Formats: sequence, structure tokens, C-alpha cells
Amino acid sequence: MPKRATDPSVNPSDPATEHDDSPSGFASLGLDPSILDALTALGYEEPTPIQMETIPALIAGRDVLGQAATGTGKTAAFALPILQHLHDAHRGKGNGPSALILAPTRELAMQVAEAIHKYGKAMGVTVLPVYGGAAMAQQLKALKRGVDIVVATPGRALDHIRRKSLQLGSVRTVILDEADEMLDMGFAEDLEAILSETPSDRQTALFSATIAPRIAAIANKHLKNPVRVTIARDKTKAGSVPKVRQIAYIVPRVHKMATLGRILDMESPKSALVFCRTRTEVDHLTETLSAHGHRAEALHGGMSQEQRDRVMKKFRANTTDLLVATDVAARGLDIGHLSHVFNYDVPTSPDAYVHRIGRTGRAGREGVAITLAEPREHRFLRNIENITKQKIEIATVPTVADMRLRRVELTRATLEEILIAGELDEYRGVVESLADGDHDVMDVAAAAVKMAHEASGNDRQEAEEEIPVQRASIPQDRPKREGKPPRTVAGTKRKPQWEVAKIYIGAGRKAKIRPGDIVGAIANELQIDADAIGAIEIFDRHSLVEVPEEIADDIVTTLRATHIKGKRVPIRRDKDA
Repeated sequence: MPKRATDPSVNPSDPATEHDDSPSGFASLGLDPSILDALTALGYEEPTPIQMETIPALIAGRDVLGQAATGTGKTAAFALPILQHLHDAHRGKGNGPSALILAPTRELAMQVAEAIHKYGKAMGVTVLPVYGGAAMAQQLKALKRGVDIVVATPGRALDHIRRKSLQLGSVRTVILDEADEMLDMGFAEDLEAILSETPSDRQTALFSATIAPRIAAIANKHLKNPVRVTIARDKTKAGSVPKVRQIAYIVPRVHKMATLGRILDMESPKSALVFCRTRTEVDHLTETLSAHGHRAEALHGGMSQEQRDRVMKKFRANTTDLLVATDVAARGLDIGHLSHVFNYDVPTSPDAYVHRIGRTGRAGREGVAITLAEPREHRFLRNIENITKQKIEIATVPTVADMRLRRVELTRATLEEILIAGELDEYRGVVESLADGDHDVMDVAAAAVKMAHEASGNDRQEAEEEIPVQRASIPQDRPKREGKPPRTVAGTKRKPQWEVAKIYIGAGRKAKIRPGDIVGAIANELQIDADAIGAIEIFDRHSLVEVPEEIADDIVTTLRATHIKGKRVPIRRDKDA
């Protein structure tokens, strides 16, 4: 294999290596060409820092302890080495999986499984997401057929282990993704039970946003001489964050395009930069925006310099309103004033966020930075706020009615500009002739407004696509509840910061209910942040849990239709609350 750039035998200053054709980017990490082809097809341009450090270590068989925040590229960092191992024909024995990935929520489990499916589709790799709330029969059938990789939440994985439907004797790699969040949700005992079922000679990787003492204890117990990978937060200098209006919309990925379209209609940007993570996403988004009547152009690393120059010329000439680009392609661009910056994906770090939004709001002008975040990325937005010391407003997605009102307002503004400009004498005769007849002058004016509205295209009808309100957007800075402090139990140091309601659960210690069972059921079934769950009290025959008042009824309804510890139990609001 060609030498990597980090090989000490390669001297960068040696003229013989000045034009070295050694592989770069993902090709330098030891991945098979079939995997590289998949990454290229998906539009990946270059590895993130955590991928650069983690992938070679995992391919080499080392254990890894990784500290990195959400959005740094962890999924590819552990998924690609797993695929490399599978490519090398080290498949599991029998029908058992070769790799087990544990994630805190069903949403993350689905996202990881989807990503691995895309990376390994050409290889024929089978991956199964296993989580609570989904049909058990379907999961049992898939496990019986045999899969290469299982991505599971701890509670459902343990259910399958107890049923003996998930056999872990052939597992070669175990990944603990967002381990800190799994511990926050009370899954510590489940993790221990699951790991005890895996071979002692397995490869293990643990990823966490912080390496707190309890994370370090798990690492010391279950990882063997791990490679430590730390992706440090970039420090942002005080006062360096641009003074722009910062807004975020919390929406599932499936509704992102519709949400962006509505926001563009409401904001009507004069010139905007839309950031995406991959080339493929840039191309797809540009094509979709153009089909909806926006003047959009793509810019990414897969384009020739001539193509890039042509795009930039159109953008500077104001014949293009939206420039859709990857971070790599946007580096060093000489762009004048932008009215808006859109983050179609949450940036990989607070520093990247600051650099992106710094392209608007220059020279004392007003600027707007809008971010579309998926529900599980809500915590990452709060992290950006803490680093930048600036507030990101969580806004509600505009409705179709909002857009129609906005378009009427745009028509009114256009007419006002025409009135101010004057030079209307040649048209007054038309109005007078109509008014002299049987038409009221107000009706004449209204007809003219309607004609202008339709001529501008502002009368187009939108499909009433329902974009759900995300519970993850519950503000984390609401006043704390007055009165006595919340009671807590071991493993649940939760202090609600909003109005709370108590929910009664008809099972307790005698049914071996633990805080993690309750937190996991609520967080997984309703796809809300575990931090939204307050104090938990577990008695012999029942349990009480504090939840946000505004979603208490949703929680009761949802939990009544699901299982806790494999059983349906009585759920209601607590009468004594």
C-alpha cells in the first residue's frame, strides 16, 4: 500500500516527494476502494479530525476512547472500520452479528443504521436497528435470518438477549456511542449486562462528549490499552462572534427541505449562502430549490475551477440568490455582503458555526443566521450558545397560512414602491373609466392588486405538509418551579427547569423497575431529550416521575400503548400532584 503522509520515511521537503501521488483524504486511511467509492458517491470530500484519528486505529484492531461532541463525524469514524473488517471476510459465526453498536435513543439508532446501510450498500452488508416501540416480531424475524451489524438501544438489546434472539458470541466489535447520554438515562446496569455477553477478545470503542469519572471507569474496565482520541473544542475569542440574528428550527430530517422552502419564502433573502455537509446533499438541495423557483447554484469540491468561477460570477452579478456549498468549497471565498446564512446541517463545531455565520452581518449591516437542527442535535445548539455566549432563538416552522400572508405583504410592499416612484398618469384613465362605470374604486384597486399578486407568482398554492412540532425544543432556561426542591433517586440527578406534572406508573421495585427503564421508555417513545425528565421516585408497587407539564398528556397516552419491562402497566397523572 502506498505510504501515508505521516510515514516518517517520507520527507515533505524532499524534491522527489514534492509532487507525491500518495493517497490523501479518505484514501489515506486504509479503506478498501469499494468503501471509498461509496463515500465518493455520497459526496464526502475529506475526513473530519475524529475520522482521521479513529479510522486507522480501529482498522488496526485497537480499542478507542473518543471524546467528541455531536456533529463531529463519529458515525463514519466507527462505521467505516467495521465495514472494512467485514470486507476482509471476518463475518460472524452462524447468524450472529459481527458488530454491535449501542446508542441511547431509537432516533440515533435509526440514524446510525441508515448511515451504515448507505456506506455498505454496495458490499451487501446487512444492518438492523433494534429499539423499543418497534414491532418485536419484525426484529425477531430479521435476527433469525442473520445480520452483520446490530444497532440497538440498551433496553431492547437486553430484551433480545434474554429471549436468546440476539446471540453475541460472534461479535468482534462493540461501539458505545454517546456513552455519557446512556449513563444519564440510567442504562449503566444494562450496558454491563450486555457487555458481559460479548467475547472477552472483542474490539471496543467508546465515544462520549465528556470523559467524566464514571465514563473513565467504564473505559478502564472494558477497554484494553485504548487509543485516546480527543477533538478539542475550538476556543472562540470574546467579541469575535458576529452580531447577527441567530435562529434555529428543530425539525426531523424528512421535513428539512419543506422547512427550508417555507423559511426562504418568509425571509426572502437577497443573497444567501446555504451550507450542507456533503456534495451529494449540495447537488440534491440545489436541484430541489431550483425546481421550486429559487435561483440556486451549487458549489463543492467535485466541480472544476472553471465551473466554480462561473458560479461565483453569477452570484456576484446577482443573477443567483442562493449559493449552496460545502464547508470545504466555501473556504476562502471572496463574497461581499450576504443577507442570510443557512445551516442546512448543524456545523461540526462551534468554531465552524462562528465562521459560517460570520459571512453575514458585516460592516455594520444586519445579518441573519438560520440553522435547521434535528431533534437530537438540540443539545448541540445549547453547546454553541455556551461557547459563543450568544442566544440562538428556537423558532416555530412557518405554516402555509403564514406564507400566504407573507406573499400578500410582499405584493403590498411592491405596490407601495410603485406609488412612491409615481409616473402613474397614463394608468389613471383606466381607473377613472372603470370607476365612472358600475365599479367601486376600491374594487378596481383590489382587482389591480390581485392581478399584480398573480403576475408575481405569489398566488401559488402550497401542499399542506404537516411538519410536527418537536418536543426537543422545550426551552432549557425557563424559571425553576417554586416550592420544595424535587426529590431524586440514585442515578437521576434531574432538576426540572419548567412547570412540571407528576405521572403515576403502576409498577415499582417488586417489578424490578429502575430509573433507566422509565427514562428510556419516555425518551425513546416520545423522542425527547432525557434532560426533560425530572425527579423519579420508585416505591414497592408504583413509581412517580416528573415531566414537563406541556407534554404530560402526550407521555401518558404514549406510555399506555407501550411496554415497560416487557409489560403494560397502568399509567396516569398522579392524583396527589
